[in-house]
Amino acid sequence: MAALAAQLPTAAGAATVVDWPQLLQIGIFFAEAGAFVFGSGLAIVPFLYGGVVNEHHWLNERQFIDAVAVAMITPGPVVITVGFIGYLVAGLPGAVVAALATFLPCYLFTIIPAPYFRKHGKKPGIVAFVDGVTAAAIGTITGAVIVLGKRSISDVSTIAICLVTLLLLWKVKKLPEPVIVVMSALTGLVMYPLLHS
Repeated sequence: MAALAAQLPTAAGAATVVDWPQLLQIGIFFAEAGAFVFGSGLAIVPFLYGGVVNEHHWLNERQFIDAVAVAMITPGPVVITVGFIGYLVAGLPGAVVAALATFLPCYLFTIIPAPYFRKHGKKPGIVAFVDGVTAAAIGTITGAVIVLGKRSISDVSTIAICLVTLLLLWKVKKLPEPVIVVMSALTGLVMYPLLHS
């Protein structure tokens, strides 16, 4: 989070000068993310990581993980990460462009074919398509777990938090996710000073 906090003043200062070519690049990248990534908000994480960190070098690994963490602890969908990443890259204009570019294709691809899907949704070809997309979404969510896990589980405290969380998810079926997030955050706050003093 310290790396993320250090980046915030830079991003806020960048908002005073609009870099139109960079905004266009952000718009194209996030429009691809919105148009071609299927599944939950976590399904977009491997795609974002590949583009934001590896291809465009807009953020480093730590900043990216922190951006996903911020999206995970705020209300709303995880995919809101795109707005936060856009802000870190190009200030408020970057946040607006990234969010619009991501959500507009999803909205159009849902609203335009909805009447046809309702009418033809039971046809074997459509059912097979939806089944294939569902399987792919499960694969991309698994990819997100791997991307986030490899970069976030890095010491004794994070390994312990991960193992306890997995145990709770496995044994306590009705435990709400916000409770797990709050418990993990409090555990991290207690353990970090003890292990790094």
